[in-house]
Amino acid sequence: MARPFKQQRNPRNTSPAKPVAADPDAVPQRLHKLLALAGFGSRREMETLIASGRITINGKTAEVGASVVPSDVVRLDSRPLRLPFEPELPQVLLYHKPEGEIVSHDDPENRASVFDKLPRIRNGKWIAIGRLDMNTSGLLIFTTSGELANRFMHPRYEVEREYAVRIFGELTEGEMAQLTYGIELDDGPANFDSIRPQGGEGANHWYEVILREGRNREVRRLFEAFQKPVSRLIRVRFGPVNLPPRLKRGQMIHLGAKEVTALLEWAELAVPKAVPRQLSPREKEKLGKVFTPKARKSRFDPEAHLESRGPRRVTKAREEGMRQELGKQQAGRRSRHGAETEEAQRPSRQGAKPARKPVNRRIRQQADIPAAKHPSANKRVKR
Repeated sequence: MARPFKQQRNPRNTSPAKPVAADPDAVPQRLHKLLALAGFGSRREMETLIASGRITINGKTAEVGASVVPSDVVRLDSRPLRLPFEPELPQVLLYHKPEGEIVSHDDPENRASVFDKLPRIRNGKWIAIGRLDMNTSGLLIFTTSGELANRFMHPRYEVEREYAVRIFGELTEGEMAQLTYGIELDDGPANFDSIRPQGGEGANHWYEVILREGRNREVRRLFEAFQKPVSRLIRVRFGPVNLPPRLKRGQMIHLGAKEVTALLEWAELAVPKAVPRQLSPREKEKLGKVFTPKARKSRFDPEAHLESRGPRRVTKAREEGMRQELGKQQAGRRSRHGAETEEAQRPSRQGAKPARKPVNRRIRQQADIPAAKHPSANKRVKR
């Protein structure tokens, strides 16, 4: 029996779902906190999301500061959400970012993004802890916990960032002292907590710097203030997490439960007491092992020259248009090469010899002319 079509729900239908048995002993929890724990973003971002009116509670538009219990039905754009009232252990992923990739979900120029290679997860999304510009490589941390990401990135926690910097030129003792004391940039004063020379060859010299904030291109601007352009910038540590030596450029590694628990304790966050989620055999195989991710492919034929990072939701009209475009391109290729293909695939007649490849013939010479037609043929020598 054929499977019936799934009935599509009207996205504008905000009527409440079937009531769920309420637990009188359930403790209400803040909605923006649960959304952050689910990995949809930071708490501040979730407050902005709630204020936009896209979140509903039991069919009614949610307000900033609202609380929910497990029996409430929470929807995002009419899509039901599974909120972690009993928090689970978050996922943490380390990535050695190479140059040439941006840390952004949306890019008008359609450049390569670090989010194109991240493994898919359910009921949440990956949050990048900190940002690295396109020409900077090194340690990049991803997590599914908005609270853990906020503990790393919020300025009030002053988490250390350590970089290996190669500059063109060499700093004097006075310039290094001034960089640790502080200089004035366009967006305010800035300084390194420490700076130590690491040697170098020729005109290039390496330095190890540590600072406690992550303003845009701050390390580069501090060196450029002394006319020392940065030619190489690598982040080697972020807080308690160091870039593993075995993690080469473009590779990733999942942290195990013990390492994630240690990060939560360092961040002074509550360690979930719930039973850990059962991992699939593939997840168990990848856990703790270095792997090289691959960019996600489009759901359609790559010959259609479509964007590799298309929209998540593709309508039937768009899908039909893509398929028609692909059919036109294939038909055009067949028409261009049709004559050669049909001639090669045409069955030979019975008894006919197979066609031979043309042979390069030499230029006809006088000796090749028959004797009857040769001018000297009339002059015969009598024996």
